[in-house]
Amino acid sequence: MFVLYLAITLLASAVIGLAAVANLIGHDYPKRQADNMRVPHSWMLPLGLLLGAGALGLLAGFAVPVLGTLAAAGLVLYFLGAFAAHLRARDYHFGPWAVFFSLVVAALAVNLAHHGLG
Repeated sequence: MFVLYLAITLLASAVIGLAAVANLIGHDYPKRQADNMRVPHSWMLPLGLLLGAGALGLLAGFAVPVLGTLAAAGLVLYFLGAFAAHLRARDYHFGPWAVFFSLVVAALAVNLAHHGLG
């Protein structure tokens, strides 16, 4: 079980961390997504910081398990908010969202299972 927990947590942290960096440096893809979702560009920094905190929280969970669990749960909520933004904008292209959401749900599931909470 530990190997699965380790692999999924590291993968999720890396992918979410890359998304955070893309937001923080003002990469074109997150800007286009924000435009499609009618989210102001001024939100890019706070959203990037939330993603970065989530990615770091997943890693911190190796030392303090409750931090990993809370980070994974927070990321699930973050991506549920992103889903709502897609619906509000009537954008039904859920491919990239589904990848991110699946990763954070898997991270939460293995975190709970590994630490005996699920």
